[in-house]
Amino acid sequence: MENIIARPTWDEYFGSITKQVATRSTCLRRKVGAIIVKDKRMLTTGYNGAPKGVKNCLEIGKCLREEMGVPSGQRHEICRGLHAEQNAIIQAAYHGVNIQDSILYSTTQPCVQCAKMIINSGIKKIYYFVDYPDELSLELLTEAGVELIRL
Repeated sequence: MENIIARPTWDEYFGSITKQVATRSTCLRRKVGAIIVKDKRMLTTGYNGAPKGVKNCLEIGKCLREEMGVPSGQRHEICRGLHAEQNAIIQAAYHGVNIQDSILYSTTQPCVQCAKMIINSGIKKIYYFVDYPDELSLELLTEAGVELIRL
């Protein structure tokens, strides 16, 4: 009798990598990871955290949004960090990687700011695990024809 080892599907495989990327996050509130994939090849990764050369919330030991009691999904402009999806897209631009017609895997549903960047960067499909309180994001992604799939 032959032992058959089950292999993960591509979505399971990339989803598990996305969760691992999130472990690099420097955010005190939420650990988010994202990867961009094209033709079953991982192109870039991103996690939420401060820009290069800027102290992150782990180093500082506090989160301004948490201290101010800002609810999730609001007042992103007072956060030191970039979102995981933003960092994955920025990495593609920084390294000259074409992400048009690619797929984004994220641990969390994108916010409206990330949704706009995703749309304009040419990403066509998003797989995510956790919902995020941002109805406008869903509206824009749907209107732009970006497929959104919860894993």
